[in-house]
Amino acid sequence: MSSLSAAASSSPSPSEACSSGNEFDGRLGVRISAIFVIFIGSLLGAIFPVYAYRHKGFGIPEWAFFIVKYFGSGVIIATAFIHLLAPANVALTDPCLSGPITEYDWVEGIVLMTIFALFFTELMAMRFSTFGHNHDQENTNVRRLSLHRDQSLPSVNGYTPGEDHLGHSRDHVDPELEENKGKRAEDYVAQMTAIFILEFGIVFHSIFVGLTLAVSGDEFTTLYIVLFFHQTFEGLALGTRLAATPWPESKQWTPYIFALIYGLSTPIAIAIGLGVRKAYAPGSQTALIVNGVFDSISAGVLIYTGLVELMAHEFMFSSVMRTAKLSVVLSAFTMMCLGAGLMALLGKWA
Repeated sequence: MSSLSAAASSSPSPSEACSSGNEFDGRLGVRISAIFVIFIGSLLGAIFPVYAYRHKGFGIPEWAFFIVKYFGSGVIIATAFIHLLAPANVALTDPCLSGPITEYDWVEGIVLMTIFALFFTELMAMRFSTFGHNHDQENTNVRRLSLHRDQSLPSVNGYTPGEDHLGHSRDHVDPELEENKGKRAEDYVAQMTAIFILEFGIVFHSIFVGLTLAVSGDEFTTLYIVLFFHQTFEGLALGTRLAATPWPESKQWTPYIFALIYGLSTPIAIAIGLGVRKAYAPGSQTALIVNGVFDSISAGVLIYTGLVELMAHEFMFSSVMRTAKLSVVLSAFTMMCLGAGLMALLGKWA
């Protein structure tokens, strides 16, 4: 009995089993270079689709946008499952953890809560998208536009377009025009909400990726190379979504700001990781819980975005896809599978 109690007293407690350091092994110059290399790759990946889409004379064919768009969708979906959900499970089920965090499947619970929170957010955004609009003023503007257009059209055989056979000007508001106008407003709000959600999920993920790279050990070189492609592909995925969004004239610079925020997220995290390299312990209880929780949130964000926005909306609810040739639909699906497959493969190393 005494030997058993002695063995029990000598066994490490959960907190003692957690790592109190990191695997940083020098090579500071190469690690600093990662800040700039990954910044360039991330930023170019996110900005190039926006710039090329707006400058058609740049010479990028439409099929290239098609490939990058659906390839990027696959990248985002694979990132959610392979690069976020799996690491979150590893972090929050680490044997060194103790307390309430070990008493429930928190990864799946957090993902579930995140998905419902995002759905509620989009639901409310759609519900109140036209709240506060002055519809009387809008109708007046539409009538003025209609009259101006009709008066500017030429007369053909004594008949002026915009007037009926009795000569009365048709200054009424077309109900279908108003319906389409409202639909465009709802579509814009929905796309804005989806972009914000996507940006949120990707940026949070990028921050923890940067911290991990900064203090990694023997695997640093492999991780450096893989993360460069990882962040570039994610940037392309985000950039194609930013390019396809119909930004109003007053917000033409907004996609570039989003791209810059994404491009800076990982490099800033690497710089912070290098700054606290002597104190930051990625295997500590605090780091594991924080990393696991935020990876779970980001996984929920990207799972929702991937399945709802990028798969359901782009394929089943898209008027373009519903009327497109089968070969176009299958090509888009194939590109999405390739993007997901490549990102899943990168998950072997990062």
